[in-house]
Amino acid sequence: MDHVQQFRENGYAIIRGFLPPDDVAELVAALERVNVEALKHHTTYRDHNVLYEVHTDPLLNERVCLQAHWTCWTDATMERMRRHPRYLEALEPLLGRDIKHYANQIHWKPPGAKYTYYRYHQDIKFRAHPELFGDLDHGWVTTGLALNKQGGDNGALCVYPGTHRMGYLGLGEGATVMTGGSNEEELTAAGLDPDGMVQLELEPGDLVMWTLHTLHGSPPNTTDRDRLFVLNSYARAADSPVRGEWAFRDGEPIPLGETPEICKYEELRENPGPFYADDDWSEESLTARIAEPAA
Repeated sequence: MDHVQQFRENGYAIIRGFLPPDDVAELVAALERVNVEALKHHTTYRDHNVLYEVHTDPLLNERVCLQAHWTCWTDATMERMRRHPRYLEALEPLLGRDIKHYANQIHWKPPGAKYTYYRYHQDIKFRAHPELFGDLDHGWVTTGLALNKQGGDNGALCVYPGTHRMGYLGLGEGATVMTGGSNEEELTAAGLDPDGMVQLELEPGDLVMWTLHTLHGSPPNTTDRDRLFVLNSYARAADSPVRGEWAFRDGEPIPLGETPEICKYEELRENPGPFYADDDWSEESLTARIAEPAA
């Protein structure tokens, strides 16, 4: 089964050996640079789309960066790799030759850190203004690139095949994806067989693709090695002409322009930053946050 058929039938696909070792090594070095830059900040930092999610981990007793967004604005390797020709090869059969880029994220799972799991969720949850983004059912592809060996022990991605045909299931409402606790009990309540989950095993350079409705999550990292994962989300340009950064126009890679386009979070149009979000990840703060009604 090729990746297009697998994607359409199962809601996800894996392309083995998507990037060669030299490109993987370049990206690993870029992630090291980004992490050093992120930890110059005392807490979570935002400037337009760029985000460093930094907090003091309660188990490690030191600052860690769990996510960084849109570092292609700050690192030349990240910018070049987001429009690597291999992405066009994988995406063109699904999205055509005019493709926009809406999410660029690095996910770390530091060994020994407390918050290294992701609750089962569908990415459609994070499209607060669907009217701005066109065909959310068929015009979007999210990709996750493994930069080291990944499996269940260090928190590799898990997916539920076929859930892309079930609509929005509403799992995890009222709780954050990374700090809201495990939600396996919701799977049964939603009519899902927990044994239907597929735990992915990935080698450096493997790419996973999934839809906005594909249910996915990941277990915690229980090893002494990190999990290095680069996420990019793309969409058919014609479906959302006024949002997103160009990745490919008529099949040609397009570098970022001079100023960022706010891609997903509309509130950043009024306050693009730079600013700090003094995130308190203490048990007391998280309990209070979860108890608040969803906005």
